[in-house]
Amino acid sequence: MIVFASRTGNVRYIASKLNGDKQEIKEGLVLQQPYLLMTYTDGLGQIPEKVARFLARNAQHCKGVVVSGNRNFGNNFGVAGDKIASLYTIPLVRKIDLRGYPADYEAIQLFYEMRVLNEIILETK
Repeated sequence: MIVFASRTGNVRYIASKLNGDKQEIKEGLVLQQPYLLMTYTDGLGQIPEKVARFLARNAQHCKGVVVSGNRNFGNNFGVAGDKIASLYTIPLVRKIDLRGYPADYEAIQLFYEMRVLNEIILETK
């Protein structure tokens, strides 16, 4: 599963370019399966509040994080992804400038198939 939070539509757009089940983060969402998290960065490097609340209940199943941001923010570009990766000891799969490029989508798709889908298959055996 690909789980995402999008404020401006950039992350939603990136998610639409990927194959796989997708779910937008909504209040109270609880997952019992491996997933890839996609988010944006709030302010000057904060984790969005709704993403933080979601992770408080669901971090154990998160296999990686993708973050969208704007390179114009310099050192603060995509810092929410760095923080999530560090806090939950998961891979930072990709930092994407705004909506990204086809090479970004390919890299994310590859990670998703190799790490998330394989884990789901292993759990069902």
